[in-house]
Amino acid sequence: MECFLRIYPLAVDMQRFSRPERLINGPTTTHFWSMLKLLDVLVQLDHLKNAKASIPNDFSWYKRTFTQISIQWQETDSMREEMDDLQIFLSTRWAILLNLHAEMFRANTVEDILQVLIVFCVESLELDFPLLFPERHMLLRVLPVLVVLATSSEKDAESLYKRVKINRIISIFKGKQLMMGHAILARVGTSGKDRLTFPQPGVPLLALVPFPCLRLPLLRWGCLSSPTVGFITWGCLSLLEYGCTHLGATFPCLGFLSSSSTFSEFSRQNLATNFGHYLIVNHIGAIRAEHDDFSVRFAAAVNQVIILKSTDVSDNQWSKEVKGNIYDLVIEGFQLLSRWTGRVWEQCAWKFSHPSKDPVNSDSLISGTTFFDYEKVVRFNYSIDERRALLELVSYIKNVGSMMQHCDTLVADALWETIHGEVQDFVQVKLDTMLRTSFRKKKELSRILSDMRTLSADWMANTGKQEDGHAALHLEREEPKPNTFFPRPVAPTAAQVHCLQFLIGELVSGGNLRKQGSFLGNSGAGIAVDDLNQLETFFYKLSFFLHILDYTATIGTLTDLGFLWFREFYLESSHVIQFPIECSLPWMLVDNVIETQGLALLESILMPFDIYNDSAQHALTVLKQRFLYDEIEAEVDLCFDQLLCKLNEIIFAHYKSCAASDLLDQSFVTSFDDGNKYFVKPVRFNEILKLRRVKLLGRTIDLRSLLTQRLNKLFRENLEFLFSQFENQDLCAVVELQQLLDILKHTHQLLSKELELDSFNLMLNEMQENLSLISYSSRLASQIWNEMESDFFPNFILCNTTQRFVRSVKGNRQASQRTLVSSTKPYFLYGSHDFNAAYSSLVGLYSQFFGIPHMFAVVQLIGPRSLPWIIRAILDHIALKLNAIMHKVIGLQDALPKSIGLLPFDAGLTGCKKFIQELLTWETKSEPKAEVVQSLKEVGSALYWMSLLDLVLREIDDVQFLQVAPWLGVMIGSDGQIKEADVGNSPLVTLFRSINEAIVSNATCQNRQNITLFHVMSKQAEAAGHIYKTDVNSGSVLEYALAFTSAALDKYYSKLSAPPKTGFIDITSSKDFYRIFSGLQFEYLEVIANGSSKKHIWGDSVAWGGCTIIYLLAQQLHFELFDFSYQLLNIAEVESTALSFDRTKNPNYLQGHESLMEGIKKARRLNNHVFSMLRARCPLEDKVACAIKQNGAPQHRVTYVNTLSAFETLPQKNA
Repeated sequence: MECFLRIYPLAVDMQRFSRPERLINGPTTTHFWSMLKLLDVLVQLDHLKNAKASIPNDFSWYKRTFTQISIQWQETDSMREEMDDLQIFLSTRWAILLNLHAEMFRANTVEDILQVLIVFCVESLELDFPLLFPERHMLLRVLPVLVVLATSSEKDAESLYKRVKINRIISIFKGKQLMMGHAILARVGTSGKDRLTFPQPGVPLLALVPFPCLRLPLLRWGCLSSPTVGFITWGCLSLLEYGCTHLGATFPCLGFLSSSSTFSEFSRQNLATNFGHYLIVNHIGAIRAEHDDFSVRFAAAVNQVIILKSTDVSDNQWSKEVKGNIYDLVIEGFQLLSRWTGRVWEQCAWKFSHPSKDPVNSDSLISGTTFFDYEKVVRFNYSIDERRALLELVSYIKNVGSMMQHCDTLVADALWETIHGEVQDFVQVKLDTMLRTSFRKKKELSRILSDMRTLSADWMANTGKQEDGHAALHLEREEPKPNTFFPRPVAPTAAQVHCLQFLIGELVSGGNLRKQGSFLGNSGAGIAVDDLNQLETFFYKLSFFLHILDYTATIGTLTDLGFLWFREFYLESSHVIQFPIECSLPWMLVDNVIETQGLALLESILMPFDIYNDSAQHALTVLKQRFLYDEIEAEVDLCFDQLLCKLNEIIFAHYKSCAASDLLDQSFVTSFDDGNKYFVKPVRFNEILKLRRVKLLGRTIDLRSLLTQRLNKLFRENLEFLFSQFENQDLCAVVELQQLLDILKHTHQLLSKELELDSFNLMLNEMQENLSLISYSSRLASQIWNEMESDFFPNFILCNTTQRFVRSVKGNRQASQRTLVSSTKPYFLYGSHDFNAAYSSLVGLYSQFFGIPHMFAVVQLIGPRSLPWIIRAILDHIALKLNAIMHKVIGLQDALPKSIGLLPFDAGLTGCKKFIQELLTWETKSEPKAEVVQSLKEVGSALYWMSLLDLVLREIDDVQFLQVAPWLGVMIGSDGQIKEADVGNSPLVTLFRSINEAIVSNATCQNRQNITLFHVMSKQAEAAGHIYKTDVNSGSVLEYALAFTSAALDKYYSKLSAPPKTGFIDITSSKDFYRIFSGLQFEYLEVIANGSSKKHIWGDSVAWGGCTIIYLLAQQLHFELFDFSYQLLNIAEVESTALSFDRTKNPNYLQGHESLMEGIKKARRLNNHVFSMLRARCPLEDKVACAIKQNGAPQHRVTYVNTLSAFETLPQKNA
């Protein structure tokens, strides 16, 4: 019932200003605005009462409850009567407007004030008088209501049409096709119920189509059938366009109009031409040009003001131009903001009145899904281009508003001084001229002019003030003295501005509300046209003065976009507490930039959060509802957390792609026709990464710090993913891991230029669990060793020619089960799908073998701290396998004859081969024999792995040596040995010592701190030189491994190598290890010659393991002399030589043995290569040789030089 209390003041004011005998002046412009705003509120409340179903429903619930408990009360008749009145009010549609009409027309002359209000609205809209868009939309809402109220009879209608042509009203609405927006209510939770509160003015709240909404009042007033009201139907149709078509369901009173033939025909005619009028995407090009042009000009004007304040300028004309220019630009900025925000308002209202018909096709969702009405008008009603255009416009509004707000104090004096100059120029100069000319014989008008001068003239700044303001009337023939005043930064008050507007209105209208013509038209007042134009111009300037004086509030109103969030009407109609954030328009704008990769709008990604600030401010200060603020705060917390998460992913993925692009092989890129896809376009993330103070719901958030924290977490998650992925792959994936870590490290370097991230080495050690100072193991080192022990050594075979390990076709031991670690985040790998595909094809070349590139990766990943741990683990593995071999070898020794002599040459190849087979009676020892071969293979693989490691470490040492050699004063001599170039200190030490001596000997140097500093630096240089020289003379990893293996074999020497009793070579011994290996090698070669695939099972590692043990046991010469395979090869060579001399012998002596002989030759070349490498890297100088001099003395070994590598001696493929 409070609505009726608002009706009475409006009706009383209209009646008071309409009385013929009124004794008060007015109404003023302020009165006009107050009455229009109050009328607008009443119309809105009437709409909301009709639209919000919960009001009568809640009242019914309350009435039922009250009826049950009222029996216990006394004197409830008055309360029941009140409840009946309230029920009648709620059940009557348009009750507020009906009561307003009844109250207003208690006086017969109220039509006068209605006509004045209509004229005021029409002229304000035609002249674009309202600066703020809410004022403009308010005029458009109340104008049709005023027209209907003012034409309650044919006489009043004719009077109105004589004063205001109907075409003027129609042209306003035809040029401004406005639509209906659904009512959005602010709800307050009271015991689970909602009650109606005052609606927020920032929302396109009501239909701007009053005719269908006022159909019932028109019928009751009896004016709908009047022929003079026919224009209303046609004029309102120009408003409706398309809006009422969809609003029949929401507002049933509109259904009759949407089905009318007149509306349908009009709608079809205008649908094609007016559809895009409300869409921002159709105007964004012009808006962008306006924004850029205004920003440049405003910044230039602000710079001029700064220059003006910083210098003492005596040129008053230039100073006036600068201040006038900034004043004009402020007005222009207000107008731009009003126009842009109005476009957002209108598009929002258009979308609310035109919901999406097919939301499934909008986002490719599952058909049959039920959607909320709010989703149809917001979530599925904006295309990608429309969201992008809306975000761009929101950013323009906020940017311009922020730019103008930041220079508030800077331009305040200039604005006030300009306003002061305008007012004083009018009241002291122009009014003085009017008093001397046009108004000199009109005492009443002259009195008003004098009152205006008295009210607002600043005589303190006037050097030519006259003693008497009325003296001008008596000095008609005298020349006027020029009034000279100096503008001061003293702006008029709001009361002075309102009084000036009132006095100008009184001066022009003379207090006659029935005056024909325009609002400020000269009809009977007798004012000259020139004077009237000056009065009208100044009258409209005064309205701008009010907005400039309230500079901050004006900018806040013009940039308030909080209406884009409120959705209370749909919450009630959908019976839900809150919609998901995917339905929230501010978050939709943010998410659109992220999902569509709209990098051009990335700098504006935080602008939609200002919408939350605006809505929260409106909820607290205007609606005064804390629960609304709590809902906004909860959504902001969720949205901001989602933004941080997605923004971190975008930033991380971009810099990861940049790092991948930098490290990608350029020859690989040039081999593609579309190589441009591997070029990453630069994105200005640095502007976002610099933000330390983001204002959000009254809090200041350090966005840079939050991004840094989350990026640190993301780096750790990426490292965890890479290690987990490597742990589920074999050792060949170490190259891929090293490549991924290199890219991740380069990404860290790129981001560290913008943010203070944690050290990459610190994060790497943390994820490797390698932070302890006394721990030399790490997660990565443990995983590499586990792979080597469980999969690499047992299941990989060596190809000595290519220096690569490859997986055996049929491994002796099954590898552990692996689970593929998949990730839906491409930035955890190489940054993007394109880079993932490119690098996958590159690292795929290294996924089927293990070689030198993999060893470089292992050394780089493990580092010098964990590498000794790996070496020690491998040596322990070798010792373990040697121990296992010894127990099996003893059993094989027992299976051999006690004495084995030389093969009979006269038996030929076939006979000797049969003889060997008879000696090797191992049929029952197949399992121990296989275990011995497997153990020899693993020992050989380990030793060859150590040789690759030694090769890689030596190359790294060479690079380091080339870097430090000039500073250490060392060089490589002709014999390959490291020598010092100059005896004495190194160049580094000499340099610092000379500097120190020069400073000490310089008498002018009084700073003792510098002397001490250089002395300390010279000592540090000596220590550094000593450390680096020690590293230069570092040993060999392979030599250390061979020495360790030799030491491990020493305790088995007596079992594997029986010393000759006579000092000569015992050619019949069968207990030596070389006999076991010789037999195993012969069987192995024989099986391969018969077409078996065991070569792909054992590889060349068996030869490396067996030859190393033979060499370290000092049995090399025995093996080369008495090996079964070598003896067969010698027999074949002898027969070949004999065949060349005796043609009678069978030339097909090798028939059936070609494959075996070829295999023996390859095996001998491989064995010779192994022995030559062992002699070069591990000479046995302190061991007794197996050869004896002619005088019977033993011949000690000498250091052998390395022979040609097997890469040159072994035959190439298809040779």
